Amino acid sequence: MLVIGLTGGIASGKTTVSDRFAALGVPVIDTDRIAREVVAPGTEGLHRLVQAFGSGVLLADGQLDRGALRQRVFSDPAERGRLEGILHPLIRETALARLAALDAPYAIVVVPLLLETDFHTLVQRILVVDAEEHLQRRRLQERDGCSAEEAGRILAAQASRRRRRQAANDILCNNDDLDALDRQIRELHRRYLTLAAAADGSVDDHCRTGQN
Repeated sequence: MLVIGLTGGIASGKTTVSDRFAALGVPVIDTDRIAREVVAPGTEGLHRLVQAFGSGVLLADGQLDRGALRQRVFSDPAERGRLEGILHPLIRETALARLAALDAPYAIVVVPLLLETDFHTLVQRILVVDAEEHLQRRRLQERDGCSAEEAGRILAAQASRRRRRQAANDILCNNDDLDALDRQIRELHRRYLTLAAAADGSVDDHCRTGQN
């Protein structure tokens, strides 16, 4: 099975894209959703987080206080490394198990930090959802209600737009309306079905869908 790693900067439109692939019948594994599952109340993941960071990362109802944890690790690389060391193996194990259970021509694994982690080793192609940084910043502010300064810090903490584009096998441009995005997605869907049907299921060319 051909495995596509879908990534992109924050507020670039990854969820919109993955939802549209899912509507075409493509299996989608979202590591953000898995990340929530592995730290649900009663899980080993949540137990490890409490051991590492203390009970201050819990809400009164026993749920993980994501805001408190994010604030604690965001500006501290050592703390962020501890968090990733706990969560990434659990997320990876779950994603691999779900991939192994699939029977489809191709599947998409959504990994926001695909290039910043070793999750790229799970995929055969990298699909980047690309948007102009000023659009990301505006969308992030509208979505999360954060300030322009905070949005800028979040963008700066991720891989650069240039790095993502250089690493991509395929690029979806999300600077325009949804109709334009849908056209690109349908084109890529046909291409992926063709690649999946190929005898070896792999190519190393770099197509650039929707680049500008």
